[in-house]
Amino acid sequence: MELPEALELGRSAFWMGLSTAAPILVIGLVVGLTIALFQAVTQLQEQTLTFVPKIAAMVIAATIFIPWIANRMVAYAEQMLGTLPW
Repeated sequence: MELPEALELGRSAFWMGLSTAAPILVIGLVVGLTIALFQAVTQLQEQTLTFVPKIAAMVIAATIFIPWIANRMVAYAEQMLGTLPW
């Protein structure tokens, strides 16, 4: 395997990881920002108020996005295994 091929493989693996994790992370970000805004407006500084809803939202998002993530990862694995020289 030459250097350009290795770089392309690393790049595609990086983007696959990023694109499969992004929906769950974005939902956690949105929920966290919403709660932070609520805390800033009400001046309520409770640590568990930020942690529990964010984790619950990310778990719900993970259960929703698992089929999509699994399909993408299977397609990526098939693509990578198809390019191996046997």
